[in-house]
Amino acid sequence: MISVKNLSKSFGKRTALKNISFEIGRGEIVGFLGQNGAGKTTLMRILTTYLAPSSGEAVVGGYNVTKNPLDVRRKVGYLPETPPLYTSMTVQEYLRFAAQLKEVPVQQQTFQIKKVLEECRLLDVRSQLIGTLSKGYRQRVGIAQAIINDPEILILDEPTSGLDPVQIIQVRNLIKNLEQKRTVILSTHILSEIEQIAQRVLILGRG
Repeated sequence: MISVKNLSKSFGKRTALKNISFEIGRGEIVGFLGQNGAGKTTLMRILTTYLAPSSGEAVVGGYNVTKNPLDVRRKVGYLPETPPLYTSMTVQEYLRFAAQLKEVPVQQQTFQIKKVLEECRLLDVRSQLIGTLSKGYRQRVGIAQAIINDPEILILDEPTSGLDPVQIIQVRNLIKNLEQKRTVILSTHILSEIEQIAQRVLILGRG
């Protein structure tokens, strides 16, 4: 499902990733563990085609991230550390907007929106402005937009960052419920977070 070979990324003289290699199979939940600045976000941005590697190769869902970025994006749902939410939209409006951006066929959009509202437990707030929601609900909306096109692979960057203990448990349970349907990668710098969710851990240290 995901194959990375000798992947490196430099920003000027600073090396963010150095010769990273790993493989992730279909249906796995894998955690990227490392301190802040270890290179987790850089790696995720390469896997989602938002950054190009300096060298090496990454194949996601059968497509090379450099040669076939649009095909990769159709396979991947991505939740960055700060979700790209429009606070003046209602939850339902935003999810329809996300579905249109991700080229969900018009005849399937209503079905997909209802499906992710149920999966992410957002039905009660579907008509509410995103700006009025708690951070926990905003994270759920972020995950909902990431899966609106029913991707095979879900990549989550620090999905529980800044949440209170109850919200953390809710988001963890949501991620666990997704594992039977798709491959999930999540990053964190908290060991207990990985232990609660991931089946396997990849540790990053200084790239």
